[in-house]
Amino acid sequence: MTNTAVDATASAARPASPRLATRRLPRWTPAAVAGGSIVVAVAIGAGADLHSHIQWGLIALLLFVGGSYAITARVEGRRQAKDRVATSLIWSAFILAVLPLYSLIETTIKQGAGVINGTFLTHSMKNVLTIEPGGGIYHAIIGTIEQVAIAAAIATPIGILTAVYLVEYGRGWLAKVVTFFVDVMTGIPSIVAGLFILSLWFILLDKAPQSGFAGSLALAILMTPIVVRSTEEMLKLVPNELREASFALGVPKWRTITKVVVPTAIGGITTGVMLALARIAGESAPVALLIYGAQYINNNPFKGPQESLPYYIYQQYVDGNPASYARAWGAALVLIAFVMILNLVARLIARWKAPQHSGR
Repeated sequence: MTNTAVDATASAARPASPRLATRRLPRWTPAAVAGGSIVVAVAIGAGADLHSHIQWGLIALLLFVGGSYAITARVEGRRQAKDRVATSLIWSAFILAVLPLYSLIETTIKQGAGVINGTFLTHSMKNVLTIEPGGGIYHAIIGTIEQVAIAAAIATPIGILTAVYLVEYGRGWLAKVVTFFVDVMTGIPSIVAGLFILSLWFILLDKAPQSGFAGSLALAILMTPIVVRSTEEMLKLVPNELREASFALGVPKWRTITKVVVPTAIGGITTGVMLALARIAGESAPVALLIYGAQYINNNPFKGPQESLPYYIYQQYVDGNPASYARAWGAALVLIAFVMILNLVARLIARWKAPQHSGR
């Protein structure tokens, strides 16, 4: 028998392997479908005299999801089409979530960028009529920085020590009670913290607070549970092997916590503190009850009324004239920039303190 005959016989004996290669859509298909959906949505919106761009966007979204399914089902099959639809819905949900934030930032920059200049950042509202342009937010910036700094000085050690207790020592009913109250404090409205400090101030001193320090106490109440929760989660991520190795060397538990556990988690702890600062920097309800606001510069947070950026924005909006509206938008833009800087610093610290993995 010749070699050709042997090969033919062997080929006939082997079962036919199924075809693994399937048709695939090009990589640019989603972009093309999205572009076509936008064009068709614009045509439909213009033809139907729809004035809201939100309606145009929803029409484009429906066309994109439906078009992606139809094209993918015809070329790659229904299974891949369902996967494309799920992916499209996820991206659509992400875009819908980002759009309000984008609109907020765009509007704030558009309305407030024209007001911000050297005078606006370095002057107060003393001797400035609310109906006239001019004035600035220097007194509000000083008040916000001092109030947030005092709140951080109060809440950070309390929050970190509470988290250390819950993770390292917390056993029995006391730990459960502390955890319960931390959970309750996490969800309380900010106005409740302000009312608590206001009533406590009246009971102890029998007078109105009228100081930045009183506002800092309310902000500390709001900041503490955030620091506790973030620090607690970071401490739980520290491997137990590090603690056991320290104990094996005869190191006391308190020294193990201060020299091993906390330094290992310091990056995450610092990030949590910075995010908590960003959270309380924009609170207006507690400070409105406690600091009373001031049109002049007050560098002493322990005596006399003081201003803050959130309360300044509220006051300018209530004044209700074009000049005050412009100042409110400018202050809002500065406050957003302040919060974004805090978040950026938190990310940089987290990256700086992240464990370094050496590759071989």
